[in-house]
Amino acid sequence: MNRVIVIGAGVGGLATAALLAKAGLDVTVLEAHVYPGGCAGTFFHQGYRFDAGATLAAGFDPSGGMTRLGEALGMAWPVERAEAAMAVHLPGDVTITRWTDPARWREERLAAFGAAAEPFWRWQEQTADRLWALTDRGVPWPPQGASEALKLAGGGLETAVAAPTRLPILALDAFRPLASHLRDMPETLRRYIDGQLLISAQVTSERANALYGAAALDMPRRGVAHVRGGMGRVAALLAEAVRRHGGRVLYRQRVTHVNRQADGSFSVETQKRAGFTADTVIFNLPPWDAASLLGVHAPERLRGAQLPQDGWGAFMAYVGLDEAVLPPDAPLHRQALVAEPFGEGNSVFLSLSLADDPDRAPAGQRALTISTHTQLAPWWRLFEHDREAYAARKQEYAERLLAAAEIALPGLRGAARLIMPGTPVSFQRFTHRSLGWVGGFPQTNLFRAWAPQVAPGLWLVGDSIFPGQSVLAVALGGMRVAGAVMRSLPRRAVDSVEPYSLEEHAIRESSR
Repeated sequence: MNRVIVIGAGVGGLATAALLAKAGLDVTVLEAHVYPGGCAGTFFHQGYRFDAGATLAAGFDPSGGMTRLGEALGMAWPVERAEAAMAVHLPGDVTITRWTDPARWREERLAAFGAAAEPFWRWQEQTADRLWALTDRGVPWPPQGASEALKLAGGGLETAVAAPTRLPILALDAFRPLASHLRDMPETLRRYIDGQLLISAQVTSERANALYGAAALDMPRRGVAHVRGGMGRVAALLAEAVRRHGGRVLYRQRVTHVNRQADGSFSVETQKRAGFTADTVIFNLPPWDAASLLGVHAPERLRGAQLPQDGWGAFMAYVGLDEAVLPPDAPLHRQALVAEPFGEGNSVFLSLSLADDPDRAPAGQRALTISTHTQLAPWWRLFEHDREAYAARKQEYAERLLAAAEIALPGLRGAARLIMPGTPVSFQRFTHRSLGWVGGFPQTNLFRAWAPQVAPGLWLVGDSIFPGQSVLAVALGGMRVAGAVMRSLPRRAVDSVEPYSLEEHAIRESSR
């Protein structure tokens, strides 16, 4: 039986582990922290459960990726479909509600942007539909090996047959920024799109790849939902699925070294001096962190991996809030855009816990997570050389963040019972991602994603592989990696599932 070690209990790693465990492999997940989820975890503090990083859950529509993953693993998600994905507050006291109902959203956007913007939205929705269709068929990106290249070519052929007039446009969009579709469009639309892309693609329209941007903007149509118990509940249920199907999830096991043995297997060591042996190792880590664990055993491709210069960190504020300040039936997700350039406090994203979720906050209170994009280097420079200046900057950013958040939620500071800021230093401490890098690669082109397999027996999963960042994206990536691992194994290594695509297995299971 093939022995699999997954390093890191983020959603991508757990999705991969659960599917492989169900397929009959010997799976162990090693997690440094005391609970699962990583950047999509939920932590407890002074009576509140705060979502640590990721707060927006998508893919829960009937045919969505999270729905299919749940069906493949035989479990239901504790989610409530959101009527309003979010409210976006633009400069000039303009608020746009992103409804999930198509007719209601069309009415909202016509009022906000006018009929002149409709060609953009038609392009975005049609392009996203075709891209999701390719993803649903398991078409890989970037292709890895001849079989995946043929599968990608086959997906392109199907698109050409179904919509021959669209194929040249899709090809053009693969190599141009989304801004090319915003020429001569209303400035209000451009600002709205830039704000949305910053949180979904880590870059604004002038640099965001058009194809990726079309899919990223489509998340509200893909079943935005609120997770009871917090976003970390998704990871907790996946960890339960790993165990239910015979695997193990071990906490407080920070991996320190991965060594290739003479027989081709791997020894995996933790800070507790525990040793594990594996035939397959899957890193739910960025490439450079995987390379650090492998040391001299890192394949050549990984040795050159470096944190991107345009990558982001996050500055956070975790707020315990008196719910009396909240308007009734307010969207739980809000974005406030103060001024350009966005980020560093000029764009903030707010996520509230459900009103009737007693696990998230004391009675009459709500848990609120606020975030903004921030550069990594200044935080580390001060943390390492001037702790007093680091603390002052932290306080200054907290004030800026709360001031921007009050645009979306007036009276927030007066209603706050607890305010706890967090910096990239905090993210490194709790997730062990170098410098606290979060959000995945800024999606400036389609070739920034890593292919999952980096060497025989060594794989990546998470926000470094396609489709990138977000809970839905890393779950889809986990399904892809599980299927690829299965196909790479000798047939005798699999006990209970034929080594075809696990995406196909999910579809077959759900249709019975």
